[in-house]
Amino acid sequence: MMTDAQKREKIHLWPAAVPGETSEKMFAAVVSDRSGNVTRLTNVTDPLMEVYPADPANNRGVGVIVCPGGGYRILAINLEGDEIAAWLNKLGYTAFVLQYRVPRKETGALQDAQRALRIVRSKAAQWNLNPEKVGMMGFSAGGSLTARSAILYNLNTYTPVDSADSLSARPAFGMLIYPAYLDMGPGRTITPALKPDAKTPPMFLFATADDVHGNSALVMAGALRDAKAPAELHFYQAGGHGYGLRSGNPAADVWPGLAATWLETVTEPGKQANRLSRKPADSGKTSR
Repeated sequence: MMTDAQKREKIHLWPAAVPGETSEKMFAAVVSDRSGNVTRLTNVTDPLMEVYPADPANNRGVGVIVCPGGGYRILAINLEGDEIAAWLNKLGYTAFVLQYRVPRKETGALQDAQRALRIVRSKAAQWNLNPEKVGMMGFSAGGSLTARSAILYNLNTYTPVDSADSLSARPAFGMLIYPAYLDMGPGRTITPALKPDAKTPPMFLFATADDVHGNSALVMAGALRDAKAPAELHFYQAGGHGYGLRSGNPAADVWPGLAATWLETVTEPGKQANRLSRKPADSGKTSR
């Protein structure tokens, strides 16, 4: 009997040659290191998406391309891919876990992300999605890739393959959870290639002060603010890095609720108006 994982649809991004690659396509390799109960993939030469459709009875019509982290060396495919997709499904979103090229294929990873966005839009009717409501979510290096995709969407990174490539590569939104590598400018300022403007899609950012990459979220939020691009930043004291949804971590216990509320407001405009007009909760303190 086939497992659910074996039945799950896999969409290979490049039907023929992968742009910029000369080696033969092969299955991704699973790294022997299983510390922290994390499955790590590397040597991704045939980029693909694994589809997690929303339950038809609870389908919000929104697609989320999920980009696992791993320092652009590996992909933490269960921690920051499969587990995140299952969580999104429970909220009514269709998820697409992206296996982008690694190791050290930052240019190829952006090509893969742009192609993935276009393919999902071209097939949106298949999953009952609104093609204008396809966004991205990334963790660590996947957060870097999500930010790059959101800001560099007008950059033509590859030669068109088929009709899907006539569609926009601009994600409808970006969610950056403990993102990395966004502060590669002088003095840990914003990475020079990343210049957001008022047309940059809405972004949600979550990081902690004790994360070695915590500055990435801060400088990105500042750049978005300066550009008058919509952004929401949550910066907590403790949590570290690489926790995903795993319970027992103070950051992992709080970011999912914040992210779920934000995602609902940016994909359902009426909810945004209600949220902004809502009075603050009573703190229980007596005013003087």
